[in-house]
Amino acid sequence: MTNLIERIKRMLTEPRDAWASVAAEPATVQSLYTSWIMILAAIGPIALLLSMHSLQFAIAQYVRSLIMTFVLALVVDTVAPSFGGTKDFVASLKLTAYSYTAAWLAGIFYVLGSVGEFVSLIATLYTLYTFFLGAPALNKASPDKAVPFTLVVVLCGIVLFFLARFAFTGVATPPPLHAGMGLAIH
Repeated sequence: MTNLIERIKRMLTEPRDAWASVAAEPATVQSLYTSWIMILAAIGPIALLLSMHSLQFAIAQYVRSLIMTFVLALVVDTVAPSFGGTKDFVASLKLTAYSYTAAWLAGIFYVLGSVGEFVSLIATLYTLYTFFLGAPALNKASPDKAVPFTLVVVLCGIVLFFLARFAFTGVATPPPLHAGMGLAIH
């Protein structure tokens, strides 16, 4: 648990340095899910549950977050070579998962209603920034191509969010403005 808290602090306060550590650490899809993704992705759905949403809704949001993280990592892995990067799914999953840190933590503020939405927007913007910083370290994307790489991933994330929202709810509504990389849970 101490390592988790330390990693969270570093991803929030020293993301550039944190990416070097993340890149050097051995990992598997399973280890990333069990030690990071499944834990942090639960924060928002738990907050939604506590704010009087249904258990079914909270579980759906959690499952959607787990799936979106994986699918977005597939997108990152697929497009990385187009931006001077390398194809390495575990590195792509690391980039996606650790980038989500701020947004997942901001999920706790969903108990505050619309104020939580605003905090989520700010966290999503920071998430995009951490992704941008991590792209050269994890996917070896050319530093001069990190901005377009990030923008392409964000656009893909928004499309994926729209598709996931439709798949989970059957409602084809546009994503909220702060959908970012598919991060919003509403």
